[in-house]
This record gives sequence, C-alpha cells and structure tokens, in this order.
Amino acid sequence: MTVSPRSPRPFPSSAHSTAAPVRPVPARKEHRERPNLTDPSFWQLPHVARAEAFARLRQFDEPQYFVERPGSRWRSERGFHALVTHADVVEASRNAQVFASAPGATTPEPARWVRALFGDSMVNLDAPRHTQLRRIVSRAFTPRILNRTEEDIHAVATRIVDDLLASRPDDFVTAVASRMPFEVICNLMGIPERERPGILDQVNSASGDIGVARDARTRLRMPGKGLLALARMQGMIANLGRERRRAPTDDLISALVRADIDGQALTGRQLGAFFSLLMVAGVETTRNAIAHGLDLLSRHPEQRELLLSDFERYADGAVEEIVRYSTPIIQFRRTVTRDHRMNGHDFRRGDKVVLFYASANRDESVFPDPDAFDITRSPNPHVGYGGGGPHYCLGTHLAKLEMKALFGELLTRVPQLRSAGDPVLVPSNFDNRVRSMPCAGVPVPG
Repeated sequence: MTVSPRSPRPFPSSAHSTAAPVRPVPARKEHRERPNLTDPSFWQLPHVARAEAFARLRQFDEPQYFVERPGSRWRSERGFHALVTHADVVEASRNAQVFASAPGATTPEPARWVRALFGDSMVNLDAPRHTQLRRIVSRAFTPRILNRTEEDIHAVATRIVDDLLASRPDDFVTAVASRMPFEVICNLMGIPERERPGILDQVNSASGDIGVARDARTRLRMPGKGLLALARMQGMIANLGRERRRAPTDDLISALVRADIDGQALTGRQLGAFFSLLMVAGVETTRNAIAHGLDLLSRHPEQRELLLSDFERYADGAVEEIVRYSTPIIQFRRTVTRDHRMNGHDFRRGDKVVLFYASANRDESVFPDPDAFDITRSPNPHVGYGGGGPHYCLGTHLAKLEMKALFGELLTRVPQLRSAGDPVLVPSNFDNRVRSMPCAGVPVPG
C-alpha cells in the first residue's frame, strides 16, 4: 500500500532570511509491515522482533520518514528520516558539515534553556567549538595519565573479582558491570572517595528516566528529578575543578582545568558537561556492554569455550563482537545543514535524520549472518562506537581495555560464572540498558 503525502514543511528560517521555501514532499511507498519507530510500544518489543523490523526497513530503496508530531495550521510537522543501513550511517557520521550534531544529537533534542543552564555537551556541538573542546580533552590524556590508567584498570578488575568471590552476589550488574567503568572513570578523574557515593546517586537519578515504559505521572515527575540530579552532579565537579586550579594533582580534572590549548582550558561549566558525558559514554555504555557480554557468552557456550581456549588470541575479537551485537547506544540524531544528496536520496536543509547504529550493526550487506554471535568475525567494521568522523567515541580505547581486563579476570578465576536468567532490560530508544541480571557459578568459599 502507499502512504499519503505528508504535509509540506517550511525550512527553518535563519538570521539572514525572513522567508523560507516550502518543500514539496512526494508520496512514499510503505511496506505492509513497516514498523513505527515513534511508537513507544515498538521499543518494548523483544530485541529479536526489533531486529527483524529493522531488517525490513533496510529493504526499502530510501530512508523512511517517520512523523513525530503531525503538522497543523499553527505548527509545522516534526519528523525524521531513519538511516538504517551501514552505508548511510557511516557516510552521515563522517560528513559533519552536512549532518550536524547541533542543536542536539539526542532524542528529544535538549531545550534551549537546558543548554543555557547546563552548557552544551560535546555530542551536541559542531566545529569549531567541538574541535576546540575535543582538542583540550585529547591533550589532557597525557601518556603518563594513560599508562597509569591502564595499570589501574587491571587493579580494579582484580579487586572486583576478589569481591565477587567473597560475596557471591545475585545481581551481576550492580556487583560487577557497573563497578568497573565507574571506578575507572573516578580514579582517572581524581574523584575523592568521599564524593563517589553522592555522584553515583546523582548519576542514577539523572539517567533514571531514560526509557519509554513510564506512566503519565512518572513522565511528568522524572525530567525535573533528572535535571536536579544533573545540576547537583555538575556542581560537585565544578567545585572539584576550582580546588584543582588552586592545588593541582596528577589526575584528569587537574589536566583539564589547567590545560593551555590556544590559551584555553575547560571552564567549570564545560568540565561539568564533560563529566556528565563521561558518565554516559564512559560508564553507562561500558556497563551495558559488560552485562550483555556475560549473557552472550552464557547463551553461546561454544563461543565461551573458544575464548577460554586462548584468551589472548580471541579476546579482542570477542570485545568487538559483543559491542556489535549488543550496540550499547542505539541511535543519535543529526540535522541537515544544506540540501544534499546521499546514496541516491535527497535531503533538504532543516531535515532531521536519526542514525540507527543498532540496525547498521546487523546490515546483512556488511556482516554475513548478522544475527550470529561470532567472536572470530573478521572484518568487523561495526559502528558501536560511532560511524567515524569527528564524533567518534573518545573513550573507545579505554572501554576496550576495561572489557578485556575484566573478562580476563572473570573467565580465568571464575570459569563457571554465567547469567542465570534473562537480563532485565530498560525499554529505551536510546541505549540498550540492562537494569539487572542474575548470575550463578561463583564457587562457595572454602
């Protein structure tokens, strides 16, 4: 069947224009089973069903358009083009001049007053501001800090497994997966032990409303609660930044606030925004990848045995395949800055596109047998850390080191450890979050 033409949408006006042309939109083909990515119930489907739906979307000749808010006499239509193929996601990622992160890469886009109050995260910025901030952060990761962090990663992994053997917990996420990236990031940043429980509480509160399975009362309450937690957390980090300017130590906060890149360092608000980003990009995503990793190795015992047979040989491939298969970040949004043709499809200035990494990582034209979990998959050009370009994840190397070190400790010292049931997932169109996951196989002491 066909879809009726959507209403013409005016281009967004700029400071140099008072009128904008109206874009005529042709009718589009629609498959009988075309999924609705804007329906919250879609994101509550089992992952297998969602993967099948994205496979159908990849069969269309062009990116499908989804209406988020129908147009009316008083307001224009709001919607996005879904980029679901590997080729589209990679090309849009690498062409930041056309596919911009500003005004917001998340869904929904941050409100102007939120950006003014908390500052812009790097994920929502483009050149030259993004380039400048990324340069400051990159230069702060000195060889000395990186070497010390790599040593610390192994020490944290050892300590976590020591505690696992001593306490024999029921929930793998809280006892293992969450601890690894949080402790590494706190050690890297130089967060005092006394501040860590408070920061963890604020992180949990700030991220607690990510998802789509919430009742009306919760939807009204959670955003305010999350923003308050974010404000508290950023205030705590800004205070630490002021302390380190006066009395620097050998940590990343000191390096960031005292960096001299083109005469600039991170301000207190920029430091807070960067730390908030680390908590998502550096903690939440790695925690989810670790949890999914144990579950995948438990569900595919032949892959687990292969990894155990020669850990150093297969560990890097296992980490890559865990990230591809689980895709911790499902999608990011971009705004088209000018009329542009990509892979046979025309985009117009002001269009919104959403890069669905979870779909690109199952693209059968790039990954043979994409639904198979195979730690020997090579090549494995997944987009689990982004599709390349200026927004490719800064913490990729760190995340890989954490996962490899932790699984090395777990599989060597607790070889029978496994997931003991289905992971409890948070329905979300943003991240593939694991709330909790039972585990078993930890030996009884003595």
